[in-house]
Amino acid sequence: MKLTLIAMGPGDDRLLTHEAAAALRGADCLIGSPRLLSCASSGAPRFPMTRPGEIAALLRERGSEFSSPCVLLSGDTGFYSGARSLLALLGEETDAAVLPGVSSVQAFAARLRQPWQDWKLVSAHGVFCNPAAHVRRNRRTFFLTGGAASPAALCAQLDRAGLGDVIVTVGENLSSPDEAVRTGTARVLSAQSFAPLSVMLAENASPYLPAVPGVRDEAFTRGGVPMTKSEVRSLVLCKLGLRRNDVFWDVGAGTGSVSVEAALLLEDGQVCAVERNEEGCALIQTNAERFGVALTLAQGTAPEACADFPAPDAAFIGGSGGKLEEILRYLLERNPGVRVAVTAVTIETVAKASALLDRLGFQDVERIEVAVSRMVPAGPLHRLQAENPVFLLSGRGPGA
Repeated sequence: MKLTLIAMGPGDDRLLTHEAAAALRGADCLIGSPRLLSCASSGAPRFPMTRPGEIAALLRERGSEFSSPCVLLSGDTGFYSGARSLLALLGEETDAAVLPGVSSVQAFAARLRQPWQDWKLVSAHGVFCNPAAHVRRNRRTFFLTGGAASPAALCAQLDRAGLGDVIVTVGENLSSPDEAVRTGTARVLSAQSFAPLSVMLAENASPYLPAVPGVRDEAFTRGGVPMTKSEVRSLVLCKLGLRRNDVFWDVGAGTGSVSVEAALLLEDGQVCAVERNEEGCALIQTNAERFGVALTLAQGTAPEACADFPAPDAAFIGGSGGKLEEILRYLLERNPGVRVAVTAVTIETVAKASALLDRLGFQDVERIEVAVSRMVPAGPLHRLQAENPVFLLSGRGPGA
């Protein structure tokens, strides 16, 4: 059996490569979605299915009946395609050829008469996607959409994150007779409906590209809720060693200053904040909107209020409500290798946190005191004004 994986492009058979068209003509079995099967002019037996596991099982069970089966895949085999999963299931011993095609990003860029080499390419089809994080950091962001992540839903998320004025262009049913292209602000398009087969380009004229933490305290709305100050906030995020695709928890989030700075750094990640104070939750929402970041917020007491959060890669505990041990144990339960940072302002809390990190098996534990003094005017002169010292403890779980 000689298996061929054929990229069908957007769907119009005129966009097939000559090599792909020849493979279709020689196929004695076609496997793929009903839409793609309808685009193939071949009299070979057809099996409508899309899940890699189902396709692999069919090829194992009935592969001996065919000499040249073809699996039809949308777009290009190298751009968010099922080809990778299918090949991994079949194994290297399978004799398989992979034929590339015209991707949706290529077709859309050509339709708009734009180059796509500087676009940020993102899939929101069946996977977690934080559109605000990508759009905020990039001038042009291309999204594969699908299912619940429709163009309207993505635009609504952009609008809620303060990016409602970003210009968005949606391409529907590319290459088909029903092809349509619409352009408007994210706010306007969030109220419209689009075809299931749609792609989207968001253009942000003023992207924000933070390389390191360091937002000024004055940029946040404060209210009467305690806030982790800029210098401590920056050190916390550095000690956690955040990676751009981390899931980050902010426990006892206060005003959300740490959550916001983390969200600014995590382009492909997710920020989850928990705060029991009602005023604090309102401030977190306000500051998230001010900076155009998306985050998941739960009002309540940790760890119970964190039950619906995805497992954390890193967590900051700025307030524990007297439940520090329960929170640390829950973090380890969700991810034995979680990276944590804990701040404290009293000697008793420092002692308790330090002993807990050791007892629970955390590794590479660091214990430091952060003492910051700011220079303030004193008439024509300047003097140092000390901030309250803060203790910072950090480490990683034993399962790292």
